Amino acid sequence: MMMMTEQPAAEEKQPAKNSKERQFKGLSLTERKQLRREKLIEAGIEAYGTHGFFSVTVKDICNEAKLTERYFYESFKKSENLFQTIFLKLIDELQQNVMQAIMQASSDPKKMIEAGLTALLTTLKDNPQMARIIYIDAMLVQELHNQATIHETMSRFDRMIHAFVMLMMPNIGRSEREISLVATGLNGYVTQIAIRWVMSGFKQSMDEILSSCSIVFLSLLQTFSQHEPSVKK
Repeated sequence: MMMMTEQPAAEEKQPAKNSKERQFKGLSLTERKQLRREKLIEAGIEAYGTHGFFSVTVKDICNEAKLTERYFYESFKKSENLFQTIFLKLIDELQQNVMQAIMQASSDPKKMIEAGLTALLTTLKDNPQMARIIYIDAMLVQELHNQATIHETMSRFDRMIHAFVMLMMPNIGRSEREISLVATGLNGYVTQIAIRWVMSGFKQSMDEILSSCSIVFLSLLQTFSQHEPSVKK
């Protein structure tokens, strides 16, 4: 059965200079372009998250979105650009879920740790397509490394954990440099556990993964809670 795709229409021509955009079905040209872009992003999440980046073509994305390939290149130069857009969108969603959970938790550091990690792991398990894109394919797409997207994303989570440590222990007697290094280590630790969990198809229980991730945070809390002389920044 042939899949119906949106065909280029006459009204898609560039509007005359200084004239208002013509309306089609109540939408301007700019609004229609944005709508098509959003369809491609949703199609990409479905396709990449199910089959993997390297098994999906531009044509596959367009078929999923029910759009012609012309409309793909209207928004993205190549598949890697769409994948990068999707990756950043999903990272934002994941980070927001974690931060929201931490901020809504009680002021007890242990409960904050549990809330943040639970939000992270629950988001991944409830969204296996997101999990695959972030923790499997993104690590293999060279374009993301070339443009430092992966590095910047890891740095964002480093900063989030750094802020989390300061929130738990505002009077911590450690230098900013040391806390920054510890945050990077914690991020890498949790990331590696998450990658293994996602690649296994979430075989291990949530409780087991949560416990494994929590260990280092609780150890950090115990160590940093000890009274030590302040260190100059």
